[in-house]
Amino acid sequence: MPAPRKKKESVWVTLAWGLNLVGLAGIALVTVAYLALNPVSAAPQKITTISTAALPSTYTPDPNQILYLPTITPNPLSTLIIVQTPTPFVLANGRGNKPSIIGYSVSGRPLEVYTFGHGEKQRMVVAGIHGGYEWNTIALADELITHINEHPEIVPSDVTLYILRSLNPDGDARDHGYDGRVNDHGVDLNRNFPTNWAAEWDRDGCWDYGPTTGGTSPASEPETRALVSFLQTHKIEALISYHSAALGVFPGGEPWEKNSIKFAKELAKVTDYKFPPLDTGCIFTGTLADYAVERGAVSVDMELATHTKTDFERNLKALDVLLKWKQ
Repeated sequence: MPAPRKKKESVWVTLAWGLNLVGLAGIALVTVAYLALNPVSAAPQKITTISTAALPSTYTPDPNQILYLPTITPNPLSTLIIVQTPTPFVLANGRGNKPSIIGYSVSGRPLEVYTFGHGEKQRMVVAGIHGGYEWNTIALADELITHINEHPEIVPSDVTLYILRSLNPDGDARDHGYDGRVNDHGVDLNRNFPTNWAAEWDRDGCWDYGPTTGGTSPASEPETRALVSFLQTHKIEALISYHSAALGVFPGGEPWEKNSIKFAKELAKVTDYKFPPLDTGCIFTGTLADYAVERGAVSVDMELATHTKTDFERNLKALDVLLKWKQ
């Protein structure tokens, strides 16, 4: 009686294929619905690839991909949208304030600052100074922007908060690895600020995975000049410059400025990032944190724990310290 058995097996195969198609259709519908509710920013940050994947609990992110859909991933088998470089910013449900453009990169990409609150005490977060090499700092800035849009009450009435989501969008667009660290002139922007500037430095103990320079002169780069101009026309009292990975919290100033040391200690206490930070022997020149201190702000370079995660919950606590900081 082989024929009936074959027919029965055929029915089961057909049913299995049908269930697979239903599952794929469901994933497609979730993806389309999410994108409809969360349109990508109109800024010229091109999304090159979108795909879906069911992720096992052991999944490790590819550093050349961005995973940024925190509201759609309640368990390890949820569907994520995987978007290739440059890092996209999905504004939650299309709501929230729109950024101000304070300048443009070497290749003409906008430098976007989001503003929250209207108080006289000004605070600032700067991310993405090392572009795609530290892309997770940009992803963190986007999570913070989305969170504050959804919970504007967390910004005290006497505070204005500025978030510059990516100071180096060209590096972010180029590569999410070593080649993404510098801008399109090959300059490390965190060596290009006027304070303690040097075109070259002893690489002993410093990042040395590719060619880089401090620029042809202090603030030679359009990205640096845009932020210098912003800091000169605003009275920023406290600033966090985000980096990755794992070295700790570095106070601004040379030597470290005393109030920036207090600020670094408070941030380290709530985040568990290292303070004092790991001393690799590198002599840091032309940094944003040092320049911000020269402008009168307490300031730190703060490093996320890895190159792949945003440490969002830790940095909500850091945001609270920043917003409530008093000299």
